[in-house]
Amino acid sequence: MQAAAVMASQPVIKVAGLCGSLRKGSYNRGLLHAAMEICKDSMKGMEIEYVDISPLPFLNTDLEVNGTYPAAVEAFRKKIEEADCFLFASPEYNYSVTGPLKNAIDWASRPPNVWADKAAAIVSAGGGFGGGRSQYHLRQIGVYLDLHFINKPEFFLNAFQPPSKFDSDGVLTDEETKQKLRAVLLSLQAFTLRLKGKCE
Repeated sequence: MQAAAVMASQPVIKVAGLCGSLRKGSYNRGLLHAAMEICKDSMKGMEIEYVDISPLPFLNTDLEVNGTYPAAVEAFRKKIEEADCFLFASPEYNYSVTGPLKNAIDWASRPPNVWADKAAAIVSAGGGFGGGRSQYHLRQIGVYLDLHFINKPEFFLNAFQPPSKFDSDGVLTDEETKQKLRAVLLSLQAFTLRLKGKCE
């Protein structure tokens, strides 16, 4: 009862959800949308906003004029700055993070770095290791950015192993996977509250 009262008194945590894949039917995007539904339906004090990285131009410092950035970049950076924490859905391309995701990360790291001192979690779906190698590279990037990733639970999903986890539109349908995703969100929520308490 006491723990529930403490959670109820906490402000709503704003999560920025970013997907490394630009494909509409992406399984990783499906994980993000499922996380959004889980927060809406069964978690109090946490809201996820999907932040689209597709409008961002390729990083080019020639586009920076008098300390300002292109409109799409400014809007993106504002979303990142206003978020309390981050949920990355990171597919694995050639043993690493995707080009679009790295581009987005780099834009938001330009001075001032708007990633710093915030909590983050990673989920991924794919074949084989389920995108795991991309997660390890993303964690390395986070060290320089002062991003603080939760360590457990880890979430790697082999999307092609039966039984099927997604429908033909990329919507997550597997209940066991949804429960694992919820565990990640609960860990992110708790870690974010801890970090915010230390920083305030």
